[in-house]
Amino acid sequence: MTDSNDMPGKIHQGRNIKRFREMLGIKQEALAHELGADWSQKKISLLEQKETVEDTILAQVSEILKIPVEAIQNFDEEQAVNIIANTFNKEAFIANPGGTFHFNPIDKIIQLHEEKITLYERMLKEKDEMMGRLERLLEGK
Repeated sequence: MTDSNDMPGKIHQGRNIKRFREMLGIKQEALAHELGADWSQKKISLLEQKETVEDTILAQVSEILKIPVEAIQNFDEEQAVNIIANTFNKEAFIANPGGTFHFNPIDKIIQLHEEKITLYERMLKEKDEMMGRLERLLEGK
């Protein structure tokens, strides 16, 4: 007898892309821009509705979001909520004095914020370059 959590197809990769994108504060337009000229906000919206996403696209998205492909392929929100609910309670940190963390959450937030700023700065620079090209084209007419 198999557990209902082991059912194939339960993990919705498109929804996971959306979850991670939103957690990182990246808009669909920004993700589309990073994926290239073939992409648009509408195409990202459609991608996020797909239960299974092609491996090449998963690889590109994971690189842009700076998360492992496996996170998108394997993240199950229901299981994560159950693990958190069953692991943490009001005594969880009191009972673990001097406990160690494998990462500093503040450092991770700062790192993600800096990466987001870099992405937006790059997009602004490209917008400025495009505006300059358009102005030169208009001046030539």
